Amino acid sequence: MASPLYLLAILQGLTELFPVSSLGHSILVPALLHLQINRAAPWFLPFIVVLHVGTATALLLYFWRDWWSILKSLIRTRGRPFEPETRLFWRLVIGTVPAGLLGLALERWVRGLFAGFTVAAIFLIINGLALWVGDRLKSRTARGGLDELTLKQALLIGLAQATALLPGISRSGATLVSGLGTGLDYEASARFSFLLATPIIGAAGLLEIPKLFLDHTGAGPLLGGILVAGFLAGACAWLSSWFLMRYFRKREVTALRPFALYCMLAGLAALILHGTLLP
Repeated sequence: MASPLYLLAILQGLTELFPVSSLGHSILVPALLHLQINRAAPWFLPFIVVLHVGTATALLLYFWRDWWSILKSLIRTRGRPFEPETRLFWRLVIGTVPAGLLGLALERWVRGLFAGFTVAAIFLIINGLALWVGDRLKSRTARGGLDELTLKQALLIGLAQATALLPGISRSGATLVSGLGTGLDYEASARFSFLLATPIIGAAGLLEIPKLFLDHTGAGPLLGGILVAGFLAGACAWLSSWFLMRYFRKREVTALRPFALYCMLAGLAALILHGTLLP
C-alpha cells in the first residue's frame, strides 16, 4: 500500500504549487492507473492534508526570509501597519479568512466530492479556462508589486483561493489569476500566492492530522508510510517553488498558457480514458 501513497506524495509536491490542481490529480491519477486507494475512506482526507502540510513546510523553508522579516516587523510595530512587512501580514490574514471559514462550513460537502472522478476532471478543464483568461488579464491592468497590494485586493485573492476547495480547481492557479486580475505582476502574484498557502494549509493540518490517530479512520497500519509521504511531498514542493519563482520572473508574456492548455487537455483526456465521454 505504501507505493501508491508515495506516488501521490510526489504528485502532490509537484502539482500543489503549479497551477494545475494537486487535489484534482490526486483523484484522477489513482483512478486512471487503477491504484488500490479508497478515496472515500475516512483516512484519505487527513492523508491528503499531511501531504499539504509537507508542502507548507517546504514553502515556509523556501520563504523563510519573508516570514522572518514579517515577524520582526510585527514585533517592532506591535502589529500596527507602519511598515510594508506588517501591512503584508494583515493582507495575508485577510486573504486566509474566506477559505478558512468556507472550509469549516463546507467540510462534509467537500469530503463528498473526493470520490468524484467526473467532477474533478470537469473542474480541471474549468481551471484551464480560468488560467487562459488570467493570462489575458495581465495586459488589461497596471502591474504592481506587493507593496501596493490593498486590503480589497487581498480579500478578492482570498475569495479566489476558497474556490480550490473544489477538486480540479488549483489553489495557486486561482490566487495567481486573481492577483493578476487585481493588478499585481506575475512575480508579486506568485509570491503572495505561495505565502498565502502556508497559514491555510497549516490550519487544515491542525484540524485534520489528529484524525489519523483515531481508530475509526483505519489509518493505524499506514501511519509510517503517510509520514514518509509527507516528507516526499515537501521535498518535491521545495523544488517546485524554486522553479516557479524563476519561471514567473522570466516568462511575463505567456506564463500561464502552457498550464492552461495542459489542464484543459488533461481533463478532457481523463474523461475519455475513463469512458465518461466515449464508451
